[in-house]
Amino acid sequence: MLKAYKYRIYPSKEQEIQLAKTFGCCRFVYNQTLAYRKDAYEKEKNSISKTDCNNYCNRE
Repeated sequence: MLKAYKYRIYPSKEQEIQLAKTFGCCRFVYNQTLAYRKDAYEKEKNSISKTDCNNYCNRE
């Protein structure tokens, strides 16, 4: 049996702004890494490891 918990938050305006910035950055990094993986697969027909993705993110 699976259980799920739902939580609702009520952030202040300042917290809403900070959350939007944080999620925006996360979305940007995810999309950049996904594009890197897709490009590498199209060129080399080879999957990129998690370590390669981490190194890619840290050098940008």
